[in-house]
Amino acid sequence: VQLQASGGGLVQAGGSLTLSCVASGSKLDWLATAWFRQAPGKEREGISCANPSTMRTYYQDSVKGRFTISRDNAKGTVTLQMNRLKPEDTAVYYCATAKNGWCDYNLFDSWGQGTLVTVSS
Repeated sequence: VQLQASGGGLVQAGGSLTLSCVASGSKLDWLATAWFRQAPGKEREGISCANPSTMRTYYQDSVKGRFTISRDNAKGTVTLQMNRLKPEDTAVYYCATAKNGWCDYNLFDSWGQGTLVTVSS
């Protein structure tokens, strides 16, 4: 599967952004889908995941209540709605999929190219 992420940009603290990821080459139906981010000088971290079987969603504590992941299998898209953004959310954001269908951040095997989100204070 090929993934193309978009929607990043510059936003003031407290603002919102919506990231989108379009999948091609394979259907999303049985793939776990997730968003990761990598802040300057830090390792990449998984922040949200959607399980394709249970439709459960998972969030890292730092984004819980502010970010919402959603997926549209028919359209082959995954979206991350980000609200009440903070300067510490500044990072390159990546969408990813996992063939095994599990929301284990260590097992994601297809990646988009990343989109930069910058939150100013």
